Amino acid sequence: MKNNYCVIMAGGIGSRFWPMSRTNHPKQFIDILGTGETLLQQTYKRFLKLCPKENIFIVTNELYKSLVNDQIKGISEDRVLLEPARRNTAPCIAYACYKISKLNPQANIVVAPSDHLILKEQTFVKAIQSCFKKAAGEDCLVTLGIKPTRPDTGYGYIQFRQSEEKESDPRMRKVKTFTEKPDLEMAKFFRQSGDFLWNAGIFVWNVKSVINAFEKYMPELHLLFFEGMSKLNTAEEADFIKKTYPQCKNISIDYGLMEKADNVYVRSSAIGWSDLGTWGSLYQHMDKEEKGNAVVGKNVLLYNSKNCIVHVPKNKL
Repeated sequence: MKNNYCVIMAGGIGSRFWPMSRTNHPKQFIDILGTGETLLQQTYKRFLKLCPKENIFIVTNELYKSLVNDQIKGISEDRVLLEPARRNTAPCIAYACYKISKLNPQANIVVAPSDHLILKEQTFVKAIQSCFKKAAGEDCLVTLGIKPTRPDTGYGYIQFRQSEEKESDPRMRKVKTFTEKPDLEMAKFFRQSGDFLWNAGIFVWNVKSVINAFEKYMPELHLLFFEGMSKLNTAEEADFIKKTYPQCKNISIDYGLMEKADNVYVRSSAIGWSDLGTWGSLYQHMDKEEKGNAVVGKNVLLYNSKNCIVHVPKNKL
């Protein structure tokens, strides 16, 4: 496991969950399901089954440094990477991967959001272990795909085909195309066709493979971090990032890299996944009483209410 690394992306503001999620306290730092743990804490614990704790990095906005330190007890300061500005997922992932490459040139890295729900954790662990094995053995980029259960227009889709070589894991397929959130008719077609998966936004690769891909498909971003490699993991890192980050293009890893690369694979997985991206998806996963109300909080009185979400602190009436 010493070559297994994890990058947790925890810098978003969760704007679709306003007013519960606010800029100064976004959803990844909230016990949104009433389980006693925040989404970030659940995600961190999940990856302890796959990587040593010293190999887990959290990338977040500098606004949230104290929230991360409060919630992930004992995490080392150099494992919390602070973004001075929001630049989407490509710069965030590049920062972490170039830093890790200097620590361990053999590193295999899983990158995941901090605010997703995964109900089948053991199945998830097996899926990521399979992706690690694939990424360690060849020059490729691997992503996790979820079999669609409905024609959802809120998710990206991945079309797959059989790999040219026989895969040791029959769930591993070659990626044919990526499609961002389709309209309803197209989403229905994708589900019926059987060769499309939801894009879970979870990626696995060897650090050499991803840096080669950045160099080939995102050369400007590659140059920014490559030229500062001598400053990563030193006392000069924070100043380098403050100066470099505003120069990074605001772009997702999907658009910038995954959709362009020709060595991308997807591993189909049934892990009880949701990105908890809307109030509707949250409601679906919460326990409900007889009138369909999903309640988090000890002192909640309901009158003529049905199919509602009520989420209040324990000591509030």
